[in-house]
Amino acid sequence: MADTVKNVLFLCTGNTARSILAEALIDHWGQGRFKGYSAGSYPKGTVNPLAIELLSQFGMPTRDMRSKSWDEFAAPGAPVMDFVFTVCDQAAGEQCPIWPGHPITAHWGVPDPAAAEGSHAMRMLAFREAFSKLERRIKLFVELRAALDSKTMQAKVDHIGHLDDRSAGKGS
Repeated sequence: MADTVKNVLFLCTGNTARSILAEALIDHWGQGRFKGYSAGSYPKGTVNPLAIELLSQFGMPTRDMRSKSWDEFAAPGAPVMDFVFTVCDQAAGEQCPIWPGHPITAHWGVPDPAAAEGSHAMRMLAFREAFSKLERRIKLFVELRAALDSKTMQAKVDHIGHLDDRSAGKGS
């Protein structure tokens, strides 16, 4: 997507799990072509320890991960976003700030792994499932061609957000 690094913001309500995973995944799979950010409408202030544990298992950096408000990215001087994706249904229904630069937006809803109950293994399974769904979508996203016009790009990112697990690996 051109020669410049594209900024991608992932939004969720608490910014503790899904958006954190997505931020790490876009940095990993974007291979320097994308810079990931995450934020929440009502950030909890801490990242879920299972998100950190899972990212560490995959060798992804976690040191700078923090739960933060989406207001940081709507403020003057904030990085201008090229793409903004909501990853939870609640954040998708909320009134978002006006993003500088008019980024392409889409909803990529994923069930909340932080809501999982049970043993550590059962909760970690929910995190792995969320991670896998986000990873499939992000892999498809980073393969989109830079030359796409904004209308076509919007249709492509919307389509990625509606893929189910069976069709996610079959292209866009």
